[in-house]
Amino acid sequence: MEIAYVCEWEKRPKSNHCPSIPLVCAWSCRNLIAFTTDLKNEEDDKDLSHMIHVIDTDHPWDVNSINSGHTEVISCLEWDQSGSRLLSADGDGQIKCWGMTEHLVNSWECTQSSSVDGDPIVALSWLHNGVKLALHVEKSGSTNFGEKFSRVKFSPSLTLFGGKPMEGWLAVTVSGLVTVSLLKPNGTLLTASESLCRLRGRVALADIAFTGGGNIVVAATDGSSSSPVQFYKVCVSVVNEKCRIDTELLPSLFMRCTTDPVRRDKYPAVTHLKFLTRENSEQVLLCASSQMGSIVECWSLRKEGLPVNNIFQHRSPLKLLKSSEVKRLSFVFSPSTPGLGTATCLWLMIILLFSGLALAIHDGSIQLLHRLSLHTMGVFYGSSGSSQRVGEEPAIKRQRAGGPTLHFKALQFSWTSLALVGVDNHGKLHMIRVSPSMGQLLDMNTLLRHLLFLLEYCMVTGYDWWDVLLHAQPSMVHNLLEKLHEEYMRQNQALQQVLSTRIVAVKASLCKLSSATAARACDFHAKLLLIAISSTLKSLLRPHVLNTPDKSPGDRLSEICAKNTDTDIDKVMINLKTEEFVLDGPPLQSLQQLIQWVGDFVLYLLANLPNQGSIVRPGFGFLRDGASLGMLREMLVMIRIWGLLKPGCLPIYTATSDNQDSMFLLFRLLTKLWLCSRDESHPQDPDETLIDECCLLPSQLLVPSMDWLPINDGVITKVQSKHPLRLQFGKPYTLPGVNPNTQVEVFRIPASQRMDHLRCLHLGISPTEDSKACTRCGCVTMLRSPNKTNAMRQWEQRWIKNCLCGGLWRRIPSTLT
Repeated sequence: MEIAYVCEWEKRPKSNHCPSIPLVCAWSCRNLIAFTTDLKNEEDDKDLSHMIHVIDTDHPWDVNSINSGHTEVISCLEWDQSGSRLLSADGDGQIKCWGMTEHLVNSWECTQSSSVDGDPIVALSWLHNGVKLALHVEKSGSTNFGEKFSRVKFSPSLTLFGGKPMEGWLAVTVSGLVTVSLLKPNGTLLTASESLCRLRGRVALADIAFTGGGNIVVAATDGSSSSPVQFYKVCVSVVNEKCRIDTELLPSLFMRCTTDPVRRDKYPAVTHLKFLTRENSEQVLLCASSQMGSIVECWSLRKEGLPVNNIFQHRSPLKLLKSSEVKRLSFVFSPSTPGLGTATCLWLMIILLFSGLALAIHDGSIQLLHRLSLHTMGVFYGSSGSSQRVGEEPAIKRQRAGGPTLHFKALQFSWTSLALVGVDNHGKLHMIRVSPSMGQLLDMNTLLRHLLFLLEYCMVTGYDWWDVLLHAQPSMVHNLLEKLHEEYMRQNQALQQVLSTRIVAVKASLCKLSSATAARACDFHAKLLLIAISSTLKSLLRPHVLNTPDKSPGDRLSEICAKNTDTDIDKVMINLKTEEFVLDGPPLQSLQQLIQWVGDFVLYLLANLPNQGSIVRPGFGFLRDGASLGMLREMLVMIRIWGLLKPGCLPIYTATSDNQDSMFLLFRLLTKLWLCSRDESHPQDPDETLIDECCLLPSQLLVPSMDWLPINDGVITKVQSKHPLRLQFGKPYTLPGVNPNTQVEVFRIPASQRMDHLRCLHLGISPTEDSKACTRCGCVTMLRSPNKTNAMRQWEQRWIKNCLCGGLWRRIPSTLT
């Protein structure tokens, strides 16, 4: 383990220094982190413990501090399965649901709330939506994604008519009450509360898990290690438009340390209670602590049938069940100095090679333990930023005499468990890499296989792959790209179509990690835009008659263009039913900026064909991409037909001759280039005649500058070295030698025209419009739409939630001069 970056507060608020104030941290599948602090502002002594801070991992300085309105300390934070909504709960029983304002990660608002007045919340979870994807590590060498990742039969916690999962959340209070809030389709809340059992008692700790049958399991303890850990089954239903909660008491367990006479009174308090995962209710971890140390026990629970006497078998068809302890292991850690041995945080992770857990110790270290054996796999020292593998010098010898003052109060693993975020008692946020080998030395090929497996997993599930990129060194990028493409091409056509844009986005992210492949990142971003424009333009086509044949007009266009190898665009048009291309004038005119981009891009590619030996130039990847060249060819045919109906929608070229038919010339050269590369298994080099004609293009047409490609100002390209970055909240990271007071530009050249990458518009040198940028690729677009036509608004609505690459949006300030 090693630190990637540390982010601290710019004004350095002072700490409350109250160990009783818990800190919570949550990491979403979209790589958003929400956390709390126990700090006060030095200027006005304002308590910041009621604030919720949200960041995206690639721009940690751009923190959005939400004034939550909670009156007590926030005890729980929980992201939903989509990673776009956040639940928060406090010590007064208030539960709030937060959503993005205008789908911006740095702007949040409360959309729903519920409360159990005066009853503190100790556990909180969203209801399960029934989606579960199993990762089969033993089949990681398979070429079929369906064998590596399979859909598991898992029932939602509650379903609507037709089997659609109903959204909502469930919470457990300190008085032993379980409360459920359901989000009805009309936006209203349906709330109900019920006692966990008939005899309500104090619940100090609780956790929630789900079963495959749609039930909910709650584990609860009163905080005393001498008391049993209770388990309850909770079923949620809707009867006559009212929420109904049914609870059932399950078998309980006593911690083994309390049944041992030697250790009966050594660990009096249960400080942590966690299920292995939300979807695994059969394995639970318990931690009991004292001022002298802590003990962690791993329990596996199952139901077994008890043999009964024959006299009872005919009376009841039901089997008697009991709770059976399969495995119970302990891990004891004691302090170097009294009072510094308590485990302040316990969290679980599921990783590629192992299932394990992380313990944050009060001496400032983090210990990684194997889930089954509880053997130590690694130790991280927060004060020094160093880590220790198994077999190295013990941690107790490496501590300072007085003991470090820094320790972690909240920990959270990423969804692939390759990164760990921790919030310390000074309010600093630490981003820590966790090796997929968990301390074992792996050769390069094995490490590449692990990273490739996790990238494929992210592609299939839709999870963000930022934490996987933390471990991809520049020297690995080329091999990862090649192997990822090979695995993708082995999948069936249906799956390839589903993952077609997602794999391009993954490749673009990988290429940015190495200077040798930076130009290919530009090509992949251009391909994303090309695919989007092509599907949008084809969607405008309508069949001429109502009895639609099997193929849509767009499919017939692709089929005819693939078969017809004529270099004359007008002859290709003859074979098409032009009545399917008849559109009104306003939609065509409003899409002119997208049509102009297509025309400029074709001219740019052909003009750069003579320089194909230079792999560093943007556009090189398209010269042998038969599918993309064919897509460009189809769009030129569509644009040519639309130009006959509305000449104003045609792309504008600056030609040296008045009688130059630019579209005819570009289509002819593009077809020749496409013929060389349409057979990807046997590509051919362009002949000398084509290269000579392309050399003459700059003298016939003015070649546009395609310096519109987005550039990302995130930290992922800067944390590849072993030296951790030191960042400040609210202060953008600047490269060495750059004035730290200047705003980091998300545009390529500060003195050039700024571009709206989605609308393909020039914004001027100093745009005054509010803009938003993609957290993943850096694509910039205006926050407010300047268009009023339906065709362009439909284009903009496609990207209202996510960027072309699937990344989230964040608001960026307007650049004023």
